[in-house]
Amino acid sequence: MITLFFICVLVLFIYLLFKLHPAFGRKPAKNRVEFSPQFSNGSFKNTIPTSMNTDLKSSLTMIRDVVRKNEDLKPGDSLPNINFPMLDHPSNKTNVTWFGHSACMIDIDGKLILLDPMFGDSPSPFLGLGGKRFSRGLPFSIKDLPVIDAVLFSHDHYDHLDYGTIQKLRAKVRHYFVPIGVGSHLERWGIDPDSVTELDWWSEVEFQGLTLAAAPARHFSGRSLHDRNSTLWSSWIIKGSESTIFFSGDSGYGPHFREIGERFGPFDLTLMECGQYDHRWAGIHMVPEETIQAHKDVKGKLLLPIHWGAFTLSFHDWTDPIERVTKAGQKEGVQILTPMIGETVVLNGGPYPVEKWWEE
Repeated sequence: MITLFFICVLVLFIYLLFKLHPAFGRKPAKNRVEFSPQFSNGSFKNTIPTSMNTDLKSSLTMIRDVVRKNEDLKPGDSLPNINFPMLDHPSNKTNVTWFGHSACMIDIDGKLILLDPMFGDSPSPFLGLGGKRFSRGLPFSIKDLPVIDAVLFSHDHYDHLDYGTIQKLRAKVRHYFVPIGVGSHLERWGIDPDSVTELDWWSEVEFQGLTLAAAPARHFSGRSLHDRNSTLWSSWIIKGSESTIFFSGDSGYGPHFREIGERFGPFDLTLMECGQYDHRWAGIHMVPEETIQAHKDVKGKLLLPIHWGAFTLSFHDWTDPIERVTKAGQKEGVQILTPMIGETVVLNGGPYPVEKWWEE
C-alpha cells in the first residue's frame, strides 16, 4: 500500500508538472488545426514517410553513445564571438547576423526579422538542465536589442522556441509568424493573439512591404508527453524588394526543397540546417552533403549553414557539420559563408566571411 501510494503521488506530480509548468506550452485545440491538409488522424504529417528508429537496437546504441565519452562533442573553450553591433534602423542593405544554432536576425528593407530566437543557456524546459551553450553567453544583451518588427518560428522544439526568451523579448516584438498551432504556446505565455499569425504550408502574407511564406519541412513537433505532432513545422521564405532569403528550419532531405525552388526561387541567401544529424534519425535532419543538395534544389546563391555551433544535440564532433558542409560546398561549387557568432553579413556582392575560425 505504501509503495502504491508513492507511485500515485509520483504520477500526480508528473501530471501536474506537465500541466502547470509554463515552459511546456499548450497543446492547440483540435478545431484550431484540423482544417489543414497536413493534419490527419489527430496529428500533422510529413509529405513523405518519415520515421525515427526507436527499436530496441537503436535505443541500446543511443544509450551506449551517451555513456561513451567523446571530448569533441563540444569545444574545449568558450567559442569566440563578435560583439553584435546595434545596427542603425532602418538599413538600406539587406544583412544577416547568425547568433549560433538557428537563431538569426535579418535586416531587410528596413525591417528587422528574428528567426528562431532561442537565446537561453540550454535547450530544456528546466533551467540548468540540458547541454550548455558553447559560447557561454550571447554577443549582445537582449535588453539592448532594438524593436523587432517580426519573429518567425519554424517549430516548437526547445532549441528553437524558448519560453524564457519569449518573456525577455515580448516588449520588443511587434508581430509573430508561426506554423499552425504554435500560436497556442505563445498565447499561454501571455502574447496577444492579435500579434500572432499562423500559416500553413504554401500560405503567404504581406507584412510591411515584405512577403512572408511558410513552406514544407520534413520534421516533427512536440514539447510534452502528449503533444507529438500536434503543431505544424515549416521552412520560411522572406522576400523583400531586392533580396529573397530561404530559412530551412529543421528538416530532413526530401523533394520539398525542389518544389520550394520551383515556386519561390532563386534565393540570394539560404540559411540551411547542417548539424545534429545521426543515421538513427536521418529522416528529420540532413547530413551536410544533403544540405548542399537542398541548397541547390531551392536555387540558392549563397549558403550560410545553421543548426550548429551552440549546443550538443547529437553524437557527432561539434565541428563535423561545418567541416563537411564546406568541403562538400567546395566540391559542388557552392559559396559557403562562415561568419563568427554575432558577425553581420551584408548581401552586397562581398567580400564574404570564409575564415575557418572554429579551428583556432
